Amino acid sequence: MTGHRRVRLPGHRLGRRFGWLWAAYGASALGTWLAFGALPLIAIRVLHAGPAEVAALSSVGAAVGAAVAVPLGPWVEFRRKRPVLIGADLMRCAALLTIPVAFALDALTFPQLLLVSVVVAAADITFRAASGAYLKTLLPAEGLLVANARFESTAWTTTIIGPPLGGAAIGLLGPVATVAADAVSYLLSALGIRATGGHEPRPERREAPRLRAGDLLDGWRYILADATLRPLFLNTALFNGLVMAAEPLLAVLMLGRLGFAPWQYGLAFAVPSVGGLIGARLARPLATRFGRHRVLVAAGTLRALWPVGLAFPGPGGGGLLLVMAVELGLISCCAVFNPVYATCRLERTATDRVARTLSAWTVTTKATTALLTAVWGVLGALLGPRTAIALAGVLLLATPLLLPRRAAALPREPKPTPSRT
Repeated sequence: MTGHRRVRLPGHRLGRRFGWLWAAYGASALGTWLAFGALPLIAIRVLHAGPAEVAALSSVGAAVGAAVAVPLGPWVEFRRKRPVLIGADLMRCAALLTIPVAFALDALTFPQLLLVSVVVAAADITFRAASGAYLKTLLPAEGLLVANARFESTAWTTTIIGPPLGGAAIGLLGPVATVAADAVSYLLSALGIRATGGHEPRPERREAPRLRAGDLLDGWRYILADATLRPLFLNTALFNGLVMAAEPLLAVLMLGRLGFAPWQYGLAFAVPSVGGLIGARLARPLATRFGRHRVLVAAGTLRALWPVGLAFPGPGGGGLLLVMAVELGLISCCAVFNPVYATCRLERTATDRVARTLSAWTVTTKATTALLTAVWGVLGALLGPRTAIALAGVLLLATPLLLPRRAAALPREPKPTPSRT
């Protein structure tokens, strides 16, 4: 992690190849938000699934997808990343397209939805692992923070415009149409990544002829052995898991006991997403002025202070404004933190370890989120949603203790290290 290193990029131009990668990211992100919640809605409206089946679609699909993705990290590491990215996009596109086709043939089943969710989850983890490695080879080190800030800004932009457009499309055309739109977005992403062109060097091949069981743990070993990556890893897994675990309970509290209408609930999260745009724009200037480590610790600490406020909204306009204010503060701090943390993670990771490291990171984050969501569902039933949300908020106050305590010098890029034989 760097301290006060100043980066000078002419006009912040990252080149045509990054432009195509950025466009591909925007297309797939917009498609994802257009179809947000479409699979559970199809399960409920088309297949008349019950609560247990809908919960399984979200939790089991993600968990199995994460398990399937574990061996893909080492596999991706020793292959060119651009073909892997294109393949992951095409796999997600093909899997999602089976839904409208089966619907048209009156052959759609719940096991098919579950299988699609598994394939999409596994492909998503694989894509994330390969995209980080590809970005590190595509740009010089001084361009990584600018690139990650642009991705963060795009993510929040699509969060603002995607769900309202998707909701309108679902109302006019039905949820199956938004799934088809999501599939097309992955096709557009694949075309954008293909358009990046250029030569990508082939990674040095492993010495071992076959993938061994011990190789599956390489990503976790690398993370836990690094004094900077280890606390970041624990911090982000716990923070993301606790924040996401409280979201269903907040929905129960607002839509149930407090009597908010669905459009008010949506508004409470859509409007504060503007803070994501502001935070993403501020990330690089703040890091340049104060140093990345200070910004990382400050934003990581501030974001942990907000969620406990979600336990205190009351009914009416005052309660709605409280939720919006808390979400605005939380999202703004996260949008500053995320690009700096993503850049630090890439810079701290050796080039020949990026795919395995990011794969292990994403698998752990998804598994932790699934586990904590299940636990907080039980706590919500036993203690009530407000008390369970407050408990998550109190625990989040301790997460800044897991942030790196001092700025670490960037390690010299080592020569590619073959896996254990």
